[in-house]
Amino acid sequence: MGTGSNYQSISRRPPDIEDYIDMLRRYRSWIIGPMFAGLVIAVAAAFLTPDTFISYAVLTIKPQQVSEKLIPSVVSASQMAERLQQMETDIESRTTLSEIIQKPTLNLYPKERARLPLEDVIQNMKNKDLKIGPYNNPTGDRRLASAFIVQMRYTDRHKAAAVVQEIVNRLLEQSTTTVHTENNLTVSILRDEVANAKEKKDAAEAALTQFEMQNPGRLPSQSGANSQAFMQIQMQVMNTSQQIARDQQDKLLLETQLQNLRNDQNVATANLEQTVGGGQVAVRNEKLINLNKEITNLKSALASLKRVYGPNYPEIANTQAQIDALEHDQAELEKQDAAQQAGNVGAPRKVINPAAQKALQEYQSQQNTLHAQIASKQVEVEELAKQKAQLEKQMAVYQKRMEEGPLNEQKYTSLLNDLNLAKADYDEKVRRQQASDTAQNVEEHKAGEQLEMLDSPNVPDKAVEPDRWIWAGAGTFIGLLCGLVLAAAQEVKNTSLKNLKDVRAYTNLPVLSSVPLLENNLLVRRKRRMVWLAWSAAAIAGVVLMSGSVYYYMINA
Repeated sequence: MGTGSNYQSISRRPPDIEDYIDMLRRYRSWIIGPMFAGLVIAVAAAFLTPDTFISYAVLTIKPQQVSEKLIPSVVSASQMAERLQQMETDIESRTTLSEIIQKPTLNLYPKERARLPLEDVIQNMKNKDLKIGPYNNPTGDRRLASAFIVQMRYTDRHKAAAVVQEIVNRLLEQSTTTVHTENNLTVSILRDEVANAKEKKDAAEAALTQFEMQNPGRLPSQSGANSQAFMQIQMQVMNTSQQIARDQQDKLLLETQLQNLRNDQNVATANLEQTVGGGQVAVRNEKLINLNKEITNLKSALASLKRVYGPNYPEIANTQAQIDALEHDQAELEKQDAAQQAGNVGAPRKVINPAAQKALQEYQSQQNTLHAQIASKQVEVEELAKQKAQLEKQMAVYQKRMEEGPLNEQKYTSLLNDLNLAKADYDEKVRRQQASDTAQNVEEHKAGEQLEMLDSPNVPDKAVEPDRWIWAGAGTFIGLLCGLVLAAAQEVKNTSLKNLKDVRAYTNLPVLSSVPLLENNLLVRRKRRMVWLAWSAAAIAGVVLMSGSVYYYMINA
């Protein structure tokens, strides 16, 4: 068996400028053909694609015409923008767009509706053709936008403008209707709210008034007066008690004096009759009678002091000393009187003692006076006791009020807080109602924030799509790129030696001479004729196709 051939891989020679020129010359058909085809296809597609026109209108938010210093604005620009966004949502709803598309005067997308469901047509219209958004607002924040644009893309310029006009009319009408409806609804709701708030306020006032009527003198605002009145009554009770004690002491002293008088009266009664004899009257000395009276008075006073002040009172010792001294004098006088009576001579007899009789009369008069004073003191004590009882009842009433004060204060504070909250709620709702009435009045005079048309829908003169020159250039460029790619592929595939540089590079042998390629002239001419015939046919077909597309565009424009 023979041995297999050994193949050696050789890297290609780097091409230079002449090689590239030779490539372009060799593969010019591969380059020009796709480029011409791209031109024809792009021109045909550009002229067969219908023109697309854009019609637009600009809406602006007109500020309130009345000065905000006089009437504050109740609808801000951001609220109007939010309202417009809501209206945009309503406009872009399936129901509204379906009405616009199927409106007889518009009859949009007839071809698309013939082959696609209506839902898809509406979605394509929302995604590609219809646009509602802020105008000249780089941030894209609708709350900061003062103008909005409504834009419609369509192949019929008049229908595009008609669609924009239809949407603008709907927006303006809906804006007016929405503002009017919102104002009326707000006014109605706020009136009901004000009525309910007034009922709550009146109920809170009635509850507080009833509580005040049911708790006179026990209200938290009267706690200071109750405390002051309680202290005053307490002082009056103390003063009355002290006065009663003084009157009782005075009465006790008067009763002691009365008892002393009675004792003196008994002594005087015992000495009213005297026994005398022998012409000489055996009577006691008047000094002895007075001494007995004085001793009796001091003993009565001593007993009163002991009952009132106790046995350790300093005045008791002095009084006792006086009594002892007087009793000593009494004993001496009695001895003298007994000696005098023993010396009397004659038959004894009884006579009336004038001094004792006079003393009895004085004692009776003094007793009558003391009885009157004691009765007066008793009446005064009883009156003071009644006053004290009344004062103690009043003090108990005020004490009960002060004890019930914390509970009443909690209830009263709760009722007062309810009333304050009800008043604040009522005042706030009245303020809102007044603002709502003002807004309704401003809206009726067309002086508030409102949506107006800044630019009316235009009928476009120039189509925005397609840009046929760009399409033609792009098609030609794409065809050129495809031709270059095909030429490069052919060059890579062709591994033959193409010139003397390849021979020298791959054989590493010197070239002494070259023999030109000898071909049959007849075959060469036939080949050239076939090439020119093919190019001519392609050129004619391309020109016809481009001319036909231009003609189609012209007759449908």
